[in-house]
Amino acid sequence: MKIAFLVGNFPVLSETFILNQIAGLMERGHQVDIYALDGPANHTAKVHPIVEKYNLLKHTYYSPTPPDNQLLRELKTNELLIDNFGRNPSACRKLLDVSKYGKRAKSFKLLYKAIPVLEGKSYDIIHCQFGSVGLMGLLFRNLGLLQGTLITTFRGSDISKYLKKWGDQVYDQLFAEGDFFLTNCEFFRQRAIQLGCEATKIRILGSGIDCSKFAFTPRYFPADGHIRIATTGRLVEKKGIEYGIRAIAKLAQVHSNIEYNIIGDGPLKEYFQNLIAELGVGSIVNLLGWKQQKELIQILDKSHILIAPSVTAADGNQDAPVNTLKEAMAMGLPVIGTFHGGIPELIENGTSGFLVPERDADTLAEKVSYLIEHPELWQSMGQAGRRRVEEKYDMHKLNDELVEIYQQQLNSKSTHSQVEQLTSSVVET
Repeated sequence: MKIAFLVGNFPVLSETFILNQIAGLMERGHQVDIYALDGPANHTAKVHPIVEKYNLLKHTYYSPTPPDNQLLRELKTNELLIDNFGRNPSACRKLLDVSKYGKRAKSFKLLYKAIPVLEGKSYDIIHCQFGSVGLMGLLFRNLGLLQGTLITTFRGSDISKYLKKWGDQVYDQLFAEGDFFLTNCEFFRQRAIQLGCEATKIRILGSGIDCSKFAFTPRYFPADGHIRIATTGRLVEKKGIEYGIRAIAKLAQVHSNIEYNIIGDGPLKEYFQNLIAELGVGSIVNLLGWKQQKELIQILDKSHILIAPSVTAADGNQDAPVNTLKEAMAMGLPVIGTFHGGIPELIENGTSGFLVPERDADTLAEKVSYLIEHPELWQSMGQAGRRRVEEKYDMHKLNDELVEIYQQQLNSKSTHSQVEQLTSSVVET
């Protein structure tokens, strides 16, 4: 199959779920082109190993980024039009139609995003990662810039935070005209249905991990009594890391021999540094920054408990079952998460770990303390977590399922086309 992946920025270090799907499709012999509508990801020289292994940048087409300065934007837009107008004059005029597209046309954003596909491209599958990108994919298809079966995956912020900003009707046209939809958990599937998506047009396809890279190790109480607790995730509000830090500060009053390692980077780093200093836990709480997968595994291998205190952010942003939790569970760590988004679909409360209310540092501290005081639970919880991840989130099984979904949609469209042709022939006769 010939497949187009439409994404925002690319490659984003934290979006391994997209990289895993692309790599899986390439391994199965399919051609994948990547369209980064928001340009290159804004990060340091760190690049995920999958990007290099599969030479993904060679398969990536970047939309130019509009300058923030209005004058510079107008100058650059003039240059773009001089260079690209002849490729598709009709589409360029439509993309600049303020009466139809309002601010998006006036700011030239639509034109910038469409530059890589102006001449028109045809694919078997157009797979849009995130609902907001699906809106652009639909626009491109309606303008004749892309042809193919349009599939959109909702992943979290696009069906939580995005709705709060743009309203519950933002996806009405996409639900009506898009061919098929995926979500990474039942929580977001139900939300999409409530918003108007037909239940028969949407199914769950979880974000997978490569279980073979996360070796299971039974956890036992360490001989030196030093308990290592970990959290992995971007330093943003919805990860709830503030409550992890506050819980550890409470625990430190009772359990002196603990260490809390936070793996990840993000805009709240300075805030967390100040909070750690304010609570006086600088000797036991460590902000380790973003780590390559190999480094992450080494840290988790030495850890005993993982906490994932996700919360609904002020802007409405919510989490699905996050891959970092799956990785820890695959490695045998007992975990503690929150009653939040799709996380209860991953953690079986009391079996593979515990769930606590959002923003409740006291209850989080109590559950961590309970695990410290009951190490006999660690091994059984770790085994249950490994089983759960292998059953529901194995990357290879999910990539096979993705190919099946693609094929089903193509077969369905082919059958529908044949029925239409047959009906037309009968009518003409």
